[in-house]
Amino acid sequence: MTLVVKFGGGEGLDAEALCADVAGLTAAGTPVVVVHGGSAEMAGLADRLGVRLRTLTAPDGVTTRYTDAATLDVLLLALAGRVKPALLTLLARHGVRAMGLTGLDGGLLRARRKRAVRAVVDGRTVVVRDDHSGRIASVNSGLLRSLLAMGIVPVVSPPALAEDGEPVNANADRVAAAVAVALRADRLVFVTGAPGVLADPGDESSVMAECRPPVAGAGGGMAIKLVAAQEALDGGVGEVRVCGGGRKWPVSAALRGEAGTRVFPASAQ
Repeated sequence: MTLVVKFGGGEGLDAEALCADVAGLTAAGTPVVVVHGGSAEMAGLADRLGVRLRTLTAPDGVTTRYTDAATLDVLLLALAGRVKPALLTLLARHGVRAMGLTGLDGGLLRARRKRAVRAVVDGRTVVVRDDHSGRIASVNSGLLRSLLAMGIVPVVSPPALAEDGEPVNANADRVAAAVAVALRADRLVFVTGAPGVLADPGDESSVMAECRPPVAGAGGGMAIKLVAAQEALDGGVGEVRVCGGGRKWPVSAALRGEAGTRVFPASAQ
């Protein structure tokens, strides 16, 4: 059973608990790939560097990060320089052999650059053309499989390599989905700041045991997770779950159905 775990980059997540869980899963013989973001680390670093972070809201309500040149620099520094080494250190502490990779390493993630992005600004739909972001086009699954065969846990993050040979940001949730599809993974688990998909976004006790996208009221980061979940399911991933990362053994609990939300394919329209 190949498992892909996407570890969110927001606040309130217990990286120590996640790494202990990954250690237990790998010790039991489960091949695991970890994909991570780093929004909280990016925000702190951007503040120290005086870089303004902004988001784009698409006409369908899905919010993504606006990536200008300065933001791309912050992303590279935060993810490859801070978040990834911290995760690798924790995994090593728990006896896990892990290797950190960005999408640039070994041509791991290839992307199609977004030439224009539609966004809603002050109630009007505008076209943004200077966004350094892209959509994942391919994953070097052979590289990941080779590492897994050696008992190594790949720890993956953006950026990806665009067709012009330059790095571009790619949403980490959709990276996780693309990696899971490329590996024909049995399961994909999104570990996030919320305890699961909420029926009422303002009530953390309203965790849905299961859902089908789209989910009314889901916005921001959860909306893009559900888009990524649908992409994974459409690509043949057997099971997708969303769970909270503020507890012990978050992934194992989700896989046992004891926590979080299982996402099923969207109903036919």
